[in-house]
Formats: sequence, C-alpha cells, structure tokens
Amino acid sequence: MKLHREVLTPQVLQYDDFHDRGETNYLPYVMYFGRADYRSEVINTDRLGFRFSHGPAGQRASVGGTVPQGPVNLLVGASTVLGIGSTSDATTMPSRLWSAHAPSAPWLNFSGRSYNSAQELTLLALHRHLLPEIEELVVFTGFNNLTLATLPSWQRGEHGAFFFCNEYFDAMDEIRAGSRKPSPRGFLRGGDRGADKGGPARPDEPKRPVAELIDTAVEYTVRHLEGLRRLAGPDTRVTYVLQPMATWLREEPARQEKLLFDELDRISKVGTFEGLYGDIGALSAGRAFADALSAACDKAGLRFFDLNPPLAEAITRDDWLFVDRFHYTDFGADLVSRVLAETIGLS
Repeated sequence: MKLHREVLTPQVLQYDDFHDRGETNYLPYVMYFGRADYRSEVINTDRLGFRFSHGPAGQRASVGGTVPQGPVNLLVGASTVLGIGSTSDATTMPSRLWSAHAPSAPWLNFSGRSYNSAQELTLLALHRHLLPEIEELVVFTGFNNLTLATLPSWQRGEHGAFFFCNEYFDAMDEIRAGSRKPSPRGFLRGGDRGADKGGPARPDEPKRPVAELIDTAVEYTVRHLEGLRRLAGPDTRVTYVLQPMATWLREEPARQEKLLFDELDRISKVGTFEGLYGDIGALSAGRAFADALSAACDKAGLRFFDLNPPLAEAITRDDWLFVDRFHYTDFGADLVSRVLAETIGLS
C-alpha cells in the first residue's frame, strides 16, 4: 500500500533523492549545499548548486548560471525558500514572485536546505561578486534558528549551531585523537571524552525554557541580518519575514495536511513532531518569537514582518498549503508569495 506522501505529494520523492546524505555537496565555510548540476522534472540546479527560478516570459536565472543584467532581487532562506514540496522550479516562491506577484525585477533563489542565519550570511559573502545591484533582499525563514537554539552551548559556540554539527564534531574529535601525543603517564589529554575519541569533556545541559531559546535565536538572527544588510549594499532594501509554518498558522490543518502530518509522525525514525518540536512549534511560541523578533529588528532599524497573521486571514480551513509542517504545496507557495508581496510592498 502506498504512503499518503507518495499519492498526494509524489514530487517529494525527488527531493529525497536530491538530499541523499550519501551525495551531500560539502563546501568550505558553509559546510554543505545543494547538489550541483542536478537534473530532474522537479528540481534543477546550476553549476554551484543554486536552484533555478523562472520569469514571466520563460526566462530562467540562477546565481551560478545566467544572472540577468540590471538590478535583481534575492529571496534568502533555507528549505522553504529552496522550494521543498514544489512540483517544479517554476512553482517555487522566487519563481512565483518573479513571474506573477512582484515582477519588476528578477528574483533569484538564494537558499540552502537546513541553513541557519550564519550560513545564509556566509553564502552571500562568498557569492556577492556574482551578483549585480540588489534591489530587494528578503530573508524568509525563522524556525531553523529556533530549532538550533535547543542544542547545547558547546555546539552553539559564538556563531550558532548548524544542522548535522554532531557529525562534524565527531569527525574533528577523531582527527584530534589521532594527532594527540600521549601524556607522560600514558593517558590522552583532553577531558572525559579522551578515553574514546580524545574530545573535550561535554557535560549534559538542562533543557532550557522556550523564552531562553527565543532570546538565543533572536540574537543570532539580528546579528547576521545586520551583516546581510552591509553586504547587500546601501541601496538594497532588506526585509526579514518570519515564515508561515503549519503549527504557527492555525490550530487545525486541512484534511490532506492531517493525513500527511500523521503519516510523517508514524514513519519518522527520529520521533514525532510533538516530541521533537512541540514546545517551539506551538502557536503560542510562534507568536512570542514574532514579538521578540519585531522588537529586536525595530531596535536595529531593520524591517520585520510576521507573515503568519496575514496568511491566516487569506485562507479557509480547507486550503491545502503544506506537504509537511514546514514546506508548501504549489498552491501554498503561490498564495504565500502573493500575500508576501502585498504585505511588505513588493512590485
């Protein structure tokens, strides 16, 4: 018997292949990125791994491919901007903005799956030389930084944790252990983990309350957003938009969404959404996060919008927006793009 995700959203199987961990595109500084020169009916990327976006007259553009002359717009973010769930490159949010809802300048897809705000900033620093003048830079994200704030302080460090960082730290421990000379007494130096991998001692940390997690996520977000503003240039309008997420948007999902959400919880190998993200995924946490971001952005002189309330007003209880709790259907991506353009004043 086929799964609901195979019947209702067959395109997600192509994204499973695109994000095969065995084919991960490891890159300096940003750790990982999309597979380069990937080809399929669902998702296609350029020589650097950026996804193509489509314009109103059939144009196609990307950061590492054809970049249109004149000013461009960037939609920056993680997997939601990348377009996980879209049935084609033409139905992603950057494509719908360029082709329908804000077509005054081309929109480029500037995103990496599972990225945090530090990686988004680094990605722009590494590729700014490929881009002309940037007219609009819209950062459309939020949940990743909040999720990563739940990790222990030794993983967050000064710049914030990143997804799959446990693999990185384990690999570095093995390199460290292989390079470390025994002490005069015959023991490896470096703390409690020295007995197996030679890593430093890393004590368990108590679970932090949601308010502390929000403070951590907001601090990293605004810090890196200010860096994006400097890199983009003085004539660029920079806007941060808190992404609409299923559990931040409404109490009850649409019928198709419930089928998919329940199934994803059932087949997940790491736990249910409630078990993993129940505290930060709650509607009340989304509102508190939005309030904190709004205050911090206002203090820093940055434009901020929470797109959850205006999107909630634009939908009915039967509208099917999500393929999972984070990523949109084609209908969802188009509607979110329209509400985004109307809310923040894109043309």
